[in-house]
Amino acid sequence: MTENGIATTNDTDRCAFVREAIDGVLAAKADGIPVKGYFYWSLLDNFEWQAGFSKTFGLVAVDHASQTRYPKDSLFEYGRIARAHKE
Repeated sequence: MTENGIATTNDTDRCAFVREAIDGVLAAKADGIPVKGYFYWSLLDNFEWQAGFSKTFGLVAVDHASQTRYPKDSLFEYGRIARAHKE
């Protein structure tokens, strides 16, 4: 899966989304589908052509004025899941 994410300001929802998406990928793999990987969209909050900076997909928040990055809880959740399922 090459691009999968959720635009929400509620990081608890993003954590749940990541867990559910990866559970789906693991279920597909268990069913014999040749899954090669999963990539969350997006690492950073970014510019969406139709919505500007209003949609926050990122696992890391960005203060666009200063370019300072702030890791969200979902980044750590994604990392925890990735470490638990590395092969």
